[in-house]
Amino acid sequence: MSATGTPRVVVIGAGIVGANLADELTERGWSDVTVLDAGPLPLPGGSTSHAPGLVFQTNPSKTMAEFAQYTVRKLSSLDVDGARCFDPVGGLEVATTAERLHDLQRKIGWAQSWGVEGARLVDPDEVVWLHPLVDRDRVLGGLHVSTDGLATATRAVVALQRRAESRGARFVGSTRVTGVESAHGRVTGVRTASGVVPADVVVSCAGFWGPAVGDLVGMTVPLLPLAHQYARTGQVRSLVGRTAGTAEARLPILRHQDADLYFREHGDRLGIGSYAHRPMPVDLADLDDSAGATPASMPSMLPFTEEDFAPSWADAVALLPDLAETKVEEAFNGIFSFTPDGGSLVGESPDVRGFFVAEAVWVTHSAGVARAVAQLLVDGGSDTDLHELEVSRFEAVQTTPEYVRETSQQNFVEIYDVLHPLQPRTSPRGLRVSPFHARQQELGAVFTEGGGWERPLWYEANAALLEEVPPAWREPEREPWAARFHSPVVAVEAWRTRTAVALYDMTPLRRLRVDGPGALALLQGLTSNQLDRKPGSVTYTLALDAAGGVRSDWTVARLAAAEFQVGVNSGIDEDLLRRAAREQGERHPELGAVDVRDVTGGTCCVGVWGPLARDLVQPLTRDDFSHAGFRYFGARRAVVAGVPVTALRVSYVGELGWELYASAEHGAALWDALFAAGRPLGAVAAGRAAFSSLRLEKGYRLSGGDVTTEHDPYEAGLGFAVKLDAGDFVGRDALLRKAGTSPRRRLCALTVDDRRSVVLGREPVFVAGGADAVGYVTSAAWSHTLGTPVATAWLPTDAAEVGTAVEVEYFGRRIAATVAAEPLVDPGMERLRR
Repeated sequence: MSATGTPRVVVIGAGIVGANLADELTERGWSDVTVLDAGPLPLPGGSTSHAPGLVFQTNPSKTMAEFAQYTVRKLSSLDVDGARCFDPVGGLEVATTAERLHDLQRKIGWAQSWGVEGARLVDPDEVVWLHPLVDRDRVLGGLHVSTDGLATATRAVVALQRRAESRGARFVGSTRVTGVESAHGRVTGVRTASGVVPADVVVSCAGFWGPAVGDLVGMTVPLLPLAHQYARTGQVRSLVGRTAGTAEARLPILRHQDADLYFREHGDRLGIGSYAHRPMPVDLADLDDSAGATPASMPSMLPFTEEDFAPSWADAVALLPDLAETKVEEAFNGIFSFTPDGGSLVGESPDVRGFFVAEAVWVTHSAGVARAVAQLLVDGGSDTDLHELEVSRFEAVQTTPEYVRETSQQNFVEIYDVLHPLQPRTSPRGLRVSPFHARQQELGAVFTEGGGWERPLWYEANAALLEEVPPAWREPEREPWAARFHSPVVAVEAWRTRTAVALYDMTPLRRLRVDGPGALALLQGLTSNQLDRKPGSVTYTLALDAAGGVRSDWTVARLAAAEFQVGVNSGIDEDLLRRAAREQGERHPELGAVDVRDVTGGTCCVGVWGPLARDLVQPLTRDDFSHAGFRYFGARRAVVAGVPVTALRVSYVGELGWELYASAEHGAALWDALFAAGRPLGAVAAGRAAFSSLRLEKGYRLSGGDVTTEHDPYEAGLGFAVKLDAGDFVGRDALLRKAGTSPRRRLCALTVDDRRSVVLGREPVFVAGGADAVGYVTSAAWSHTLGTPVATAWLPTDAAEVGTAVEVEYFGRRIAATVAAEPLVDPGMERLRR
């Protein structure tokens, strides 16, 4: 700790993220902050030095939209000797195809959902009025956001550095980091050629150098540096005289995503960025991180490859005909960071405490990410949910060099493409398959992918049963967008689940074994429900953050006094448990050892659900699977069809049944036995599409989708999983402080009034007839049981009353809906307790 009593922090990287972080930390009173960079200051030569500075706030991610909004607010407040760091010139995306125009209607919905101000759709005449260089005959319309604009990143770094230094921070350039020192698993300092800088916390904000810095502590940073073309034209006659004083731009920044292009003014010249070219991965070994600060020597600016830009120039001239009178005068290939899923990377090393990363962050989100990291360090949690950014979100196979290289390049290629929310990755595929995979292929499974796992969406073999589905269970033909990556076959699988029995492959759901004398204390201290129950019990519980927000939901099965199987949602949960186990062992060794291990890959799981589930399973086992002998939310080891299993009587589709876990080596035999025994009962294999619809009917929440750390359990309808008298747990104090207060918002169910319009999620919700969005949809599906589309949505409390008339805006069309009581199906829970 420093003399001031605050931690000593070293930030590696003095670009827009590092400078913002130093500013945010010193604003919160952490004054012992040292920012190191291998390059000279204030322009060390990273991506910030050449970033075009486009700040578009509209994003499918609520988190990223909020970060961009904060960046706008913060940079708008900064100047350097009177020169602004942000110009609110607005942003304009144009559509030259019907598909893109349709997509802009979806984007304005995101803007309304996330509260982005100044967003509106404009016709071709207004596009030209906003940006006179655009050829009116080329465009069908546009999305204009008046609050978007241009960040002068290099100027902002100077302003942030000055302010942070005035509060005690130090910025040191031309200083290469050669190592990160640690003792007893905790960072102690940063080694440079000039000596060691002591540190209690180290944060790597090194941009595309992030993987090399991560290597210093053995931390994998799944990031690929890629070159991206940027060119400046000569003088454009129609731009002469449009700007005055120090202003570089007056026209809105322009995106022509149908051609993978964007444009911004540089006085009477135009800057053109292109993603239309081939991916150009960069090897860090070929770069000098201490090169000079001039464009000619910056390591992040590579020679321009004219042949790659030629098609883009033709597309640029076609949209902006005035460019035909000029030519490219300056150009380079600039390096930016890309990741396997396109998201930023935030988090702590799993092995070296106190070492954090904040990488793959563009100027657009820089201030927002820095604020979140500062809150994480100082306060222990961020106001904005970070699960989309957590570096631990990736599975091990997703951090291999091969995977990172392929998927990051794919994200570069698709960066401006119109992508459907259900569109699966095309490659790499087949990396993780359950033991049932061959049988699923024989049944014509249509797979999606998640976490590297192949996951059946539905089974084409069930199409033969479509004629048997009663009319009330069939859904009408969907409009084209909602119909993509969907099939009428889902009706068969939902119908048979509710009326007979179905087999679901639940293998990809992550499961951990938490064993040892201290296991109960560990789990009890991390989660909200009472876990001190007799062996053979299953408990649904919540992992909260210190502010009482929902980090995740877990299903904890107590198999023996010191043995637990914990169903979690992602590697983020495993990381949380491992850290907590380590800390408990250090602080309270008297509680006994705890072993946390992921057993997902070596096991498999079949969900056997439906009113005839017992008729299927009981004849295959000598164990008692009767209601009296095997109660709801019970667990036991048993033998089914000669296969040793761990059976949990839980169901996320709201029907009688069990999750049957077995060793992967027995998976195929277990599936075959269940499937054969189920045939006389009308059993079918069912996929994720039916599962998602059925769980929504029951009001079961999707962690990270319906509920995040921004929501507390009571708002989310999960108060039943909180036992404040269960002892101390993370988040309990925050919930106690809220006791007696009314939630200001609620997650509630909607049914669509026309009984046919299916939405997909993230759409804005309005009180009927209202002008401004009051909430947004989180999950949506067609309910085969009810014969209508359903959704969940966050709404203010006064709009969340059952019976309230609301409207969901879907591609510019208002769809009438009604707030409904939850659960929509089987509110008395009779089906689960047969």
